[in-house]
Amino acid sequence: MLGRMTKNTRRLVDCAMGRIPADLVIRNGRWVCVQSGEIIPSIDLAIIDGRFALVGQDASHTIGAETRMVDAKGQYLVPGLLDGHVHIESGMLTVTEFVRAVIPHGTTGLFVDPHEIANVFGLRGVRLMVDEAFHQPIHVFVQMPSCVPSAPGLETPGAAIGPAEVAEAMTWPGIIGLGEMMNFPGVYNSDEKVHAEMSVTRQAGKVIGGHYASPDLGLPFHGYVAGGPQDDHEGTRLEDAVERVRQGMYVMMRYGSAWHDVAAQVKAITQLGLDPRHFLLCTDDAHCATLVEEGHMDRVIRHAIAEGLDPLLAVQMATLTTAEYFGVSQEMGMIAPGRYADFLLVGDLAQFDVNSVFGKGELLAQNGRINIPRPIISYPEWVTQSVNLMKPVQSEDFCLSTNRKGRVTANVIGILENQAPTRHVQMEIDTGADGEISANPDLDLAKVAVVERHHKSGRIQVGLVQGFGLKGQCAVATTVAHDAHQIIVAGTDDQNMALAVNQLKEMGGGQIVVKDGIVIARVELPIAGLISSEPAEVVSQKAAKVLAGFQACGCTINNPNMQLSLLALVVIPELRISDLGLVDVTKFEFIPVIEEQRQS
Repeated sequence: MLGRMTKNTRRLVDCAMGRIPADLVIRNGRWVCVQSGEIIPSIDLAIIDGRFALVGQDASHTIGAETRMVDAKGQYLVPGLLDGHVHIESGMLTVTEFVRAVIPHGTTGLFVDPHEIANVFGLRGVRLMVDEAFHQPIHVFVQMPSCVPSAPGLETPGAAIGPAEVAEAMTWPGIIGLGEMMNFPGVYNSDEKVHAEMSVTRQAGKVIGGHYASPDLGLPFHGYVAGGPQDDHEGTRLEDAVERVRQGMYVMMRYGSAWHDVAAQVKAITQLGLDPRHFLLCTDDAHCATLVEEGHMDRVIRHAIAEGLDPLLAVQMATLTTAEYFGVSQEMGMIAPGRYADFLLVGDLAQFDVNSVFGKGELLAQNGRINIPRPIISYPEWVTQSVNLMKPVQSEDFCLSTNRKGRVTANVIGILENQAPTRHVQMEIDTGADGEISANPDLDLAKVAVVERHHKSGRIQVGLVQGFGLKGQCAVATTVAHDAHQIIVAGTDDQNMALAVNQLKEMGGGQIVVKDGIVIARVELPIAGLISSEPAEVVSQKAAKVLAGFQACGCTINNPNMQLSLLALVVIPELRISDLGLVDVTKFEFIPVIEEQRQS
């Protein structure tokens, strides 16, 4: 975060003029000048007090006896990468471990929305993240979560946040704005609480994050934009990008572990020729395995380039544009005097191979390996006590039945691979002789259930899901279940589902795969049921085993654990399930799992 390093302009001037020596000089690099849209050869960088003092053809006059020297050897000098919208909890890592995972990939700034932990612990959970962010070697800004719960009346969160909490958070150092306003019906229906939260954010002079997860670009969309959200990462189509940028919003094109929305939206620039200045790149949700094995914002840049975006534009969208949007371009987002010396040495711009990473003038990582010691972070006891069940669940708790026998119409959640939205599928299915409905692998039909874990209510809601491809007797479960983060479990067999849930309770939270009555993979997430206390490499290995466990159960889709975690997200169409029931998100109302139940 900003504030720990004072900008002494006199020392910057004196260094630039050669009156005092630089701490570090980088020689012979190719300057990726995002502010002018040029690549300029044979450039030196002179750095003092963690900031750029001189960017020019010759910095020899700034070199003193103690000045550290680095020969860039013609590599590209690229500003440190910024992720404009990310939920650290989705990586299942602490702030510290997430930072350590992304630094080798060139990330030097994060704009974090911790609404996952906020849904479990409320304001104290946000404060926990803010405090840890303060001690990081890169910039970690926090957006105050806006929607806790995300959809009042449709789910049960562990805590609640309102205008008073938002107003308090706006006074904290490190809070950069209001997190994504997911309650988009609340905005266009002029809900008092929603608008009060946005009002106190505007009064604080900070940005309001957006989340319009609807394909309707008519009056509801216009009402939403009029309400004040300034960006949006929920677009999945070309027309979404076009209409948002025309209305003055910043389009955050995301390429996370499971949400692949760049390809469709970047065509607004590459094919339609729209001005790119209000387009930026982000990840939204990045799984720890993705971070360790594939990368972070460097991965997003490579993907955007592969989809036809000019490499320099791609870099701009992950640096300057993001900094300008959040109002911090005087501090970062470009290689220029006075800014923090956050920069990368990149061998090939199109391939975007990050060789060295500097943050605040210090070498943080080289050749994919982090160069700084791992700090020891301790957490209060309450953080690890978040999975609370009234009693162990039984297989009978997952029974789904109707008083009608024979053929019935079921409302089924249909998964869309690599997308956050789901389909509302209506299927004709057969019941058993007693009216009981079972999973049917031949129809790719599994049960899905949400088990309330915050208040020991004993509430369990059972529904149906299609798209996982589960076969045999198996179950997959997790305490990462956006946004209320109850326990969500999907499976083909009630006994395996019960075992999975009970094991999660014993673990204190996490993700688990059960097959034929045996736990075949797990990753423990004791911090709020969302985050591991272990290093990223260890978490990644365990998470990889969980993904392999999904495959052992017949699931072949990309990042199914993230798809599972979103089945309870009652603010993204079309159909979701919460601890209170099955939700039609196009209408924001509960509907029965079995249509015939309406007539009973």
